[in-house]
Amino acid sequence: MINEIKIREACASNCDKGFKLLMDNFQEPIYYYIRRIVVSHEDAEDILQEVFIRVFRHLDHFRNESSLSTWIYRIATNECLRFLNTRKEGVISSEEVQEDLIGKLKASDYVDYENELAVKFQEAILSLPEKQRLVFNLRYYDELEYEEIARILDSKVETLKVNYHYAKDKIKEFILNR
Repeated sequence: MINEIKIREACASNCDKGFKLLMDNFQEPIYYYIRRIVVSHEDAEDILQEVFIRVFRHLDHFRNESSLSTWIYRIATNECLRFLNTRKEGVISSEEVQEDLIGKLKASDYVDYENELAVKFQEAILSLPEKQRLVFNLRYYDELEYEEIARILDSKVETLKVNYHYAKDKIKEFILNR
């Protein structure tokens, strides 16, 4: 990935060119991050679009208090949670949201159903509580350090480590016992 400083410099000198550079570097990892949270390709595409609209509108307000990637992941996390919370507001419990996400996983054209372990692994992740699922995805898939995850999720490193540990244990139990 290109140096974030170059992206910020490009955005400052030529907004359109800088934003294209930003999109080229962050669109794919952010899409997959969103996709792991909301499962549906269509929902992920909609949320991704909203994330980059927000990034574009607020890029001039970015204060360099964190890395650009941390800032974008935080916006993506907030958009995903906003999306999931709108479902909960419809008198749907967290368990029903999890069941809905697992149902979308099973109906997805993007899943290799012949790899049963991979499908079971994804179901295990989707069965996690929201916070554990976010921490697990950011640490396991995106390979972010706990300090960066703490900035994204506005949480303490120690809490995140505990959440990740519990998530791993629950995933292991899910795979072994179901």
